[in-house]
Parts: sequence; structure tokens; C-alpha cells
Amino acid sequence: MILKGKKVVLRPIKMSDAPRFVKWFNDPEVGKFVSTRVKDLKEEISYINNLKKDKAQHHFCIDTNGGIHIGSLALREVSKNNRSADLGIIIGDKSHWSKGYGSDAMAIVINFGFKKLKLHRIYLDVFSYNERAIKMYTKLGFKHEGNFRESYFWNGKFWDTYHMSILKREWKGINKK
Repeated sequence: MILKGKKVVLRPIKMSDAPRFVKWFNDPEVGKFVSTRVKDLKEEISYINNLKKDKAQHHFCIDTNGGIHIGSLALREVSKNNRSADLGIIIGDKSHWSKGYGSDAMAIVINFGFKKLKLHRIYLDVFSYNERAIKMYTKLGFKHEGNFRESYFWNGKFWDTYHMSILKREWKGINKK
């Protein structure tokens, strides 16, 4: 499935994307924003192969409209009973940070979750030091629900993890048809 926005295209993950993921997740500037660390190409290839088997997840690569692969995002743990899902995003290509690509990708996948998957709630966790992401999530309509106090150790210090969510009725969204 391919989803299009103003700045990005969301597309399925391909095996040829694996080397970029390994590079990004092993880059300390990128890796500090995710709790998962990819150590090598073999591990990432195995991960991508397993994604295809899990129907409770919707993973996408984020490409610019010009076709440059810059990151990924996913609706994970999609629960049909609770009509909820966990959302995760990473813009791995640092040259594309703070240019609106993440916001566009998030808006597309939130719209997809509420409209196509009929979700009621989308939630995410973000490290307290990731101020740029927190600002973006708040702008999109996510509400701060609480903290996991000192739950993540990075750079010699314990940091809080913030839990945020948005409900379908709160989503101002795109293309509300």
C-alpha cells in the first residue's frame, strides 16, 4: 500500500532499505531517539522478513516526493478489540530533519489509522529530551497522558519517557471525507 502526502510518500519496506536502517540506527545522533538498536545487516534483514508475517502492524518507509528514502514509521500493536495502535516514527536521514517531513508522514498515517483502520486511539512514547518530536506531536493534537519516570538511560543519565495519545474525535486531520 502506498499513501501520499504533501511532502512524502509512505511505501512498503523493501529488503534494499535494510542497509540504510542499519546506518541510521547505529548513528548516535539518530539512535538516541529510538530504544531499538540494529547492530548489523543480518539482524535487520531478519527483522524485515518477520514484518511481513505480522498482520497487527503497518510499517512504511518514508520517501520524499522526489523518491529519497529518509525514514520509517509504523502503527504497531494494532488492537481490533480496543481499536488502538502504537505509533513510532524515525527520520533517519539527518539532512531532512526539521523540514516538515515527519509532520506530513505522521498526519498521513494518523489519518489512515482513524479512517481506514477505524481506530479510536493512537498512542506513542517519546523520550523527554526529544523536544523537537514533542513539539510536533503536540501540534498534531497528541495529549500528554503521563510519564514513565527515569525509564531510559542515555548519555550517562536517566530520562523520563512521556506517553502521549490522540483520540479520533480530537484529530483535526487531513482530507476529512
